[in-house]
Amino acid sequence: MKITDHIKRANQTLFSFELLPPIKGKSIDDIYRAIDPLMEFNPPFIDVTYHREDFIYKQHDNGLLEKVSYRKRPGTVAICAAIMNKYKVDAVPHLICGGFTKEETENALIDLKFLGIDNVLVLRGDARQADNTFIPTPGGHQYASELLEQVMNMNNGKYLHEDHQAFCTDFCVGVAGYPEKHFESPNLKTDFKYLKKKVELGAEFIVTQMFYDIEKYKNFVALCRENDIHVPIIPGLKPITNSKQLISLPKIFHIDIPELLSEAISACKNEQQVKEAGIEWMIEQCKELIKIGAPVLHFYTMSNPESTKRIADAIF
Repeated sequence: MKITDHIKRANQTLFSFELLPPIKGKSIDDIYRAIDPLMEFNPPFIDVTYHREDFIYKQHDNGLLEKVSYRKRPGTVAICAAIMNKYKVDAVPHLICGGFTKEETENALIDLKFLGIDNVLVLRGDARQADNTFIPTPGGHQYASELLEQVMNMNNGKYLHEDHQAFCTDFCVGVAGYPEKHFESPNLKTDFKYLKKKVELGAEFIVTQMFYDIEKYKNFVALCRENDIHVPIIPGLKPITNSKQLISLPKIFHIDIPELLSEAISACKNEQQVKEAGIEWMIEQCKELIKIGAPVLHFYTMSNPESTKRIADAIF
């Protein structure tokens, strides 16, 4: 079922979460252990991230180093199929620009269609660790809007080299939104221009970057509506679980930590107290989101369900 249909049929705020594929060499049982504790909250869908290849250097016997392309977390499509088969819920694979040619993207979408997957989350994806900025794959897409356009073309039976009107896909497509603006946008107005373009191209829902100030989400939703963006806006959530995240989260995700939260965490005497403070803050944030009518509470679990389960226990 499409995410938009899940939202339309719901009479209350829904619960969903996002998973990371296990590191290469790990078992899918790691995924099941991350899902099992959260299934009591009846998530209608579960996201699975996709990760671009990176480079490692392999040393040969002669001492020379070889630059090797390496994908640390493969298996997104297979994990989605396994989740749908085992748990009977919708799986939402991330679809990214980096690491894929247009041909590979087309073939991946055909595979997703065959599997009965109805939703995709279209993202540009991150830069490789060795790159200062995002570098598109030769023959691939540079922007999420271009990737989105390819998906919508296939929904209309337009493939790269021919039309297949008898085999149109029908993906419900989500895109990312940034309550504190994307870090590469010069200002919030420009960011909204690109977001609106994605909705005009056919995006049907938005999932936000994590935030810790509820007012930022409220303002973001209001600005979306003022800019004629009327699709569901799903808040992305992640509780702070250790003191290092006071520095790492703003650095990596370009977000602000409210003063009250940072002071509460700084006053903690140990990491367990930090985790408790982060969970309590997120519980209150979720209660407010439910009160203002957020369609879904979507948790970035990093495949660790403990904190998310405690929050869900408190609010559902």
